[in-house]
Amino acid sequence: MSNIGSSGSAVREGTVQSNGLTLRFIEWGPERGPAIVMLHGLRSYAYTWEPVAQPLMATWRLIALDQRGRGKSDWDPERNYYTDDYVDDLDTLVNALELERFVLLGHSMGGANAIVYAARHPSRVAGLVIEDMGPGASASSNGSSRIRRELESTPVSFANWQEAAAFWRRLRPGITAAGLQSRLDHSLQERDGVIVWRYDAEGIASARLHAKPHKTIDLWPHVEALSMPTLLVRGAESDFLSEETATEMTRRNNQIAVENIVKASHYVHDDNIRDFNDTINKFLKIIEL
Repeated sequence: MSNIGSSGSAVREGTVQSNGLTLRFIEWGPERGPAIVMLHGLRSYAYTWEPVAQPLMATWRLIALDQRGRGKSDWDPERNYYTDDYVDDLDTLVNALELERFVLLGHSMGGANAIVYAARHPSRVAGLVIEDMGPGASASSNGSSRIRRELESTPVSFANWQEAAAFWRRLRPGITAAGLQSRLDHSLQERDGVIVWRYDAEGIASARLHAKPHKTIDLWPHVEALSMPTLLVRGAESDFLSEETATEMTRRNNQIAVENIVKASHYVHDDNIRDFNDTINKFLKIIEL
């Protein structure tokens, strides 16, 4: 199915079945072009990648997944919102679309999922882009503490769209007007006269705040195992991924290069889309598919 995205660009939609869940994905660009698969963060959605996809879609096939519990993908009744579950979903998508080689891009939680998938499937991932994610960042950084506080204080609903916009603005004071509107459009909906979340806010918060120990993954062995060109894009003002961790990632694996994006927090492509896109475009020029 095709329609028009918020930027006016043509977008195709499809679904895959993964472990009993129907997952929605969207695509921009030529169906036979070289592919980039895009994984969003914890409380995000596939359409967050639209401003990243827009300058690339003349050449690249860009595929963004609504990861389980987000966007128009099914919520998991078992609340299995953990790395291995997301990686299984990604594997299902890649196989369904018959992608033999592709570039993989992930932000935050999506970055963790991308690291693990790439380490496990090196023959398929030609290049890896990680946006502000690294070992330990989800557990022990100032940003992880901030996100836990946000999850704990997130309301179930809002009386009107103005309240919802004010909530997102408090969480993301540096977000652009377009970024804010995107969040209102794709993470919320009106139901019975109130504004409620499109994503499984309670289930995702429960999995994050009360993570089962056997479901958590140490990213260091996966970072060390990466064998493809890897770009780590860090927000220079990030409270989530420290400079020390980013530097240690490059020390442990010489396939990893780091770029710090000025005027950007953990939400790099929200805060400074121009420099983020310029950095991605330079990296893509060295990738062989």
